[in-house]
Amino acid sequence: MNLQEKFAYMATGKPYNDLDPVLISARDQATAKTNAINATNDPAERARLFTELVGSTGADPVVNPNFRCEFGTNIHVGRDFYANYDVVMLDGGEITIGDRVLFGPKVGIYTSNHLFDPTERQLGGCIAKPIMIGSQCWLAANVSVMPGVTIGENTIIGANSVVTHDIPANVIAAGNPCQVLRPITVADKTGFVGQDFS
Repeated sequence: MNLQEKFAYMATGKPYNDLDPVLISARDQATAKTNAINATNDPAERARLFTELVGSTGADPVVNPNFRCEFGTNIHVGRDFYANYDVVMLDGGEITIGDRVLFGPKVGIYTSNHLFDPTERQLGGCIAKPIMIGSQCWLAANVSVMPGVTIGENTIIGANSVVTHDIPANVIAAGNPCQVLRPITVADKTGFVGQDFS
């Protein structure tokens, strides 16, 4: 199978061979591209390189070093995406991120999982499930999002959370495993909008 056929097969949710030479080569290419992203001090150049690496992106992505991904082409981000330092995305499955999403430092997005049986795992057995993150979400520092999760729009995931199941829109959630703490309401407005800070 070529890489596109391999990705199409992986998207079915069936186990696949993570040690396939086609995937190893694709990972090596992504590593070279992320090395280039992480080597430059020019934010505009990082944005350009990131746009070339991922499957699709909206306008004005900001990606701080160190950024790492498995393949890149299975990542789709909306406009005004911001990734703080040390973000990792394992994109064996599709990662879809909406508009105006903020990632704190050390966020990890993991679509892939090794198989549980030790013999299958040692032979390279993996499975991938897509991850979807809605628009205007904020994932705080050290958040890990596990395979198959959907996070609804406008949601905040608190620092150090491990997201193992779907989280609805318009809530604050945190913990390990991540749980909804409360909805975001009008009481969360501080009056910041409309203030003159000059």
